Amino acid sequence: MKLSLIAIDGPVAVGKSSVGSLLAKKLDYVFFDTGLMYRAFTWKALKFGIPPTNEKELSQLAGITKFDFVSHQEGYLFPLIDGEDVSAELLCPEIEEQVSLISKVAGVRQMMVSEQQVVARRGKVIMAGRDIGTVVLPWAELKIFLVASVKERANRRYKELLERGEKVDYDATLADLKRRDGIDTHRTISPLKPAANAIIIDTEKLSLKQVVDKIYNLAAKLS
Repeated sequence: MKLSLIAIDGPVAVGKSSVGSLLAKKLDYVFFDTGLMYRAFTWKALKFGIPPTNEKELSQLAGITKFDFVSHQEGYLFPLIDGEDVSAELLCPEIEEQVSLISKVAGVRQMMVSEQQVVARRGKVIMAGRDIGTVVLPWAELKIFLVASVKERANRRYKELLERGEKVDYDATLADLKRRDGIDTHRTISPLKPAANAIIIDTEKLSLKQVVDKIYNLAAKLS
């Protein structure tokens, strides 16, 4: 493949990480889920006791935060925050609840985008998030925007949480996804939307393999 960068965007629980990691293995690229950075920073903000409404302190905290990127699994980049691996903490309910609110702070996003663009310089990177094709990597050769109904995404997230052994209510999961969709699509800075030249793929009735194969074929045509 001659492509240097593939951007995958889409809402919560649409399958960006699953698709991106499998596609990276198939292409022998590096996969980076930018959501992990926002989760790691949310972990730090909670540790410092900074609420999501305090944009000034969050922006100041972002300014003194250092990220390093290491291979966490096969071809999967994982961020260390201030040299610390907090991967075991990133799926906790407190982070789940706050991450969308903290992620919309302009100072936080500016720092994240800068760091993500550094990762992209490695080349042969598949990067997933909410604003990759529009803000982080507008020059990416292939931009994908994954979609599925909020009910389907809630069903996927509900099953995922059950498999982790968590006690979860479907209606609560659905309500949380609607809440986060609202925050992501209506924030002033980098709202969730497809890039003008993004290819939209509806994943609702497709298997994971079918989605991966579809993007692989698109990449092959551009190479």
